[in-house]
Amino acid sequence: MFDYLIVGAGFAGSVLAERLATRSNKKVLVVDKRNHIAGNAYDHYNEDGILVHKYGPHIFHTNSKDVFEYLSDFTDWRPYEHRVLASVDGQLVPMPINLDTINKLYGLKLNSFEVEEFFASVAEQVPVVKTSEDVVVSKVGRELYEKFFRNYTRKQWGMDPSELDKSVTSRVPTRTNRDDRYFTDTYQAMPLHGYTRMFERLLDHPNIKVMLNTDYHDIIDFIPFKEMIFTGPVDEFFDFKYGKLPYRSLEFKHETLNTENYLAAPVVNYPNDNLYTRITEFKALTGQQHPKTAIVYEYPKAEGDPYYPVPRLENAELYNKYKKLADNTPNVHFVGRLATYKYYNMDQVVAQALTLYKKLTEKSDDTVRKPAIAGSTELVEKLVSRDPAKP
Repeated sequence: MFDYLIVGAGFAGSVLAERLATRSNKKVLVVDKRNHIAGNAYDHYNEDGILVHKYGPHIFHTNSKDVFEYLSDFTDWRPYEHRVLASVDGQLVPMPINLDTINKLYGLKLNSFEVEEFFASVAEQVPVVKTSEDVVVSKVGRELYEKFFRNYTRKQWGMDPSELDKSVTSRVPTRTNRDDRYFTDTYQAMPLHGYTRMFERLLDHPNIKVMLNTDYHDIIDFIPFKEMIFTGPVDEFFDFKYGKLPYRSLEFKHETLNTENYLAAPVVNYPNDNLYTRITEFKALTGQQHPKTAIVYEYPKAEGDPYYPVPRLENAELYNKYKKLADNTPNVHFVGRLATYKYYNMDQVVAQALTLYKKLTEKSDDTVRKPAIAGSTELVEKLVSRDPAKP
C-alpha cells in the first residue's frame, strides 16, 4: 500500500515525505506519537491568541541557499536577526561576547583593536583544545568563562564544561566588533505564518497520509510498505541493545503577561541566577501585534523527551555501535538529530533529509513488507483514512 513508512513528522520526516510524494510519486505514510505535526518546531496560538513555540524558541538561520530556497516554496518569510542579552553581574549585556559586552561589563571605552588585545591578555594557553572549557578560556580567559559559560553549561547539560566535548561552546563565537546578532548566517528569517503552517504545506499532497497519536510499533504489522525512514532515537529503535544513549531534556513554563512588552531582548540568558537558563518573549520573534505578551522559561533536566544528544567521547562510541546496526538494517533509513545522535540545527536536518532523498532516488527496491496479520485490509483502511487533525 505504501512505498515508505516515515516515523516522525518533524523536519526530517516531513521534508522526505514531501520530496518522495511530489518528485518521485511515492505513496507515503507519516506517523507520529504526538498529537501534532512539526516536531519540536511546532507552534500554535495560545488561549490569548498569541503565537507561541511549544518547545522553546526556534530561530531559523542558514548559509545554505538550497535549503532556504527549498523551504521558501512552503512559506513566506519575516526577516529576523536574533539578539540575546545575558544577565551578568546585575547588568544585561550582549551575548555572544562582543566589544559592547566588555565595555559595559568593565566600564571601559575600548575600540576593536584594544578589545582584541584585552582578550589576548586574559586568554589562557591551552596546548590542545579538547573540552568546552578549553574553548572558552583559550579565547577570553577564566573570568569571562566563569561569568558567562560555566554555570550556564552546568545547568544546560548537567555537567561541567570540562567534561563536555569542545563542540558545545564552539557554537558561540567571540567578537571584537559591535555586531550583537546571535547568528551571522546569510539567511535569517522566521516563517511568516509560523512553523506549523509551513509543515501543513509540506505535507499537503494526496500521496501523503498522516497519522498522529500513533506509535509505529502499533501499526507496523498491519500496513504493508517497502521501506522505512526513521527519525526517532536510534537506541530506542534497537530496543536499547547496548544501553540508552544520554540526552538532555527540557521543561517549559509558559506564561501570558498583561503587558505589551516584557524583555529587553527576544531572549535573555541567565547563566548564574535562577534554575532556568533563559526566558523568551515570542512576539519579538514573530512580530505579532497584541496587547499582551507571552514568555517561556526553560528548565533543563535529565529525564523527559530527548532534546540534546550529550557530546562526550563515550557517548560517541556508544552511538557508533548503534550506527553499525543501523547501517546493516535493510530498507530502513535513519535521519535527523535523534536518529543520528547529532546536535543539528534545523537547516542541517533539512539538508540531511534532502541528501538522503537524492540517495533514495538512485536506487530501486520493490520488496514489499507484507502485513503480519492476514485479512487486515479493513483495519488498514480505517487507520490511514483517520483525520490526522483529530487526536
